Amino acid sequence: MGWLKDYYLKEVKPRLLKKFNYKNIFEVPKVEKICVNMGLGEAVSNPKIIDQALLELAQITGQRPKICKARKSIAGFKLRKGVPIGVAVTLRRNRMYDFLARLIHVALPRIKDFKGLPREGFDGRGNYTLGIKDHTIFPELDLGKIEKIKGMSITIVTTAKTDEEAYELLKELGMPFRR
Repeated sequence: MGWLKDYYLKEVKPRLLKKFNYKNIFEVPKVEKICVNMGLGEAVSNPKIIDQALLELAQITGQRPKICKARKSIAGFKLRKGVPIGVAVTLRRNRMYDFLARLIHVALPRIKDFKGLPREGFDGRGNYTLGIKDHTIFPELDLGKIEKIKGMSITIVTTAKTDEEAYELLKELGMPFRR
């Protein structure tokens, strides 16, 4: 079991229980899953980029990603239905906590001129999404083998009912939000 999960169970859960006055321990919000997505629009003209993204996302997350295909054709983007345009992975349980710990303590501090995450990433239902422009902040990648810097979006899905509860949960877990 990861140290972040232990920390959540022993430190964060009791603090949230006290702060929000929950009647039941099962009401305390927790991280349910993390979805990591790389949208690759240039894959229409360069199909090899999908293979690179699959390999790199697998190295970052420790889990094999799935290929996302276009749902409909869009002539303006020279896009046909069924053409691969992205890769995604959904992390749960121990892999999720390991990835979250690496994201908070290793990857985010490596972003140039990082001043904290914006609070605008909450969706109103207790989920948080952040975008990363440069996927090379993860130390698992071999920088010599990367041909193109890609962006990714990371969505942290929680069981929190409100954004305030989700914010407190993520802040307690160590997410570096802006003041």
